[in-house]
Amino acid sequence: MDVLSLIGLILAFVAILGGNLLEGGHVSSLVNGPAALIVLGGTLAAALLQAPMSAFKRAVQILRWILFPPRIDLPGGIDRIIGWSMTARKEGLLGLESVADSEPDPYARKGLQLLVDGAEPASIRSILEVDFITQENRDIQAAKVYESMGGYAPTIGIIGAVMGLIHVMGNLADPSQLGGGIAVAFVATIYGVASANLFLLPVANKLKAIALRQSRYREMLLEGLLSIAEGENPRSIELKLQGFME
Repeated sequence: MDVLSLIGLILAFVAILGGNLLEGGHVSSLVNGPAALIVLGGTLAAALLQAPMSAFKRAVQILRWILFPPRIDLPGGIDRIIGWSMTARKEGLLGLESVADSEPDPYARKGLQLLVDGAEPASIRSILEVDFITQENRDIQAAKVYESMGGYAPTIGIIGAVMGLIHVMGNLADPSQLGGGIAVAFVATIYGVASANLFLLPVANKLKAIALRQSRYREMLLEGLLSIAEGENPRSIELKLQGFME
């Protein structure tokens, strides 16, 4: 679990609710059904209108990365590549066939299979580059769904505020109707700004960072596999790949 994300989510709620309580407010004053419907429904509608179905589905799939990110072990990846290179030096590239069959990572397995099949380094690079660039673009586009929602939410909140004020202006003669309209106006603004800046935009940036880190890991695997194909010494491969370390 990503502890920093969990702490961030908890701290966001504590900051908003705690500040409200310290100012003498009540939690119930921040709960407003019409405001939530306007902001959340409007923001979701705008995102659905903008994003293609594939990007939206992927955005839903990778949201869990916020708390449960994929494991990306750069030092472990280097150790695996060095092990593959030593096997290739001792047994030849065909010695990697059993390694490829048992490799759980589809990307690494494809690269190892290309080595076993005797593909040229240029061919290996072109095939694997397409894979990791396509996956990176797919995940970045999914993260941008949340980024776009973070851009729309404050504006939708303002729309909710204006609608609440319209309700207020239309009922100036009836003081009993003023409270509800004013509440929708201010709470809608809070919902829009808070959801954008405390959740949607941070989520988008975190997902982008994870996607880029995955791409760096795949690029490291690619360089390692190419070095093996070119018959480089395991020690020189290790020194080269250490440049990918953070």
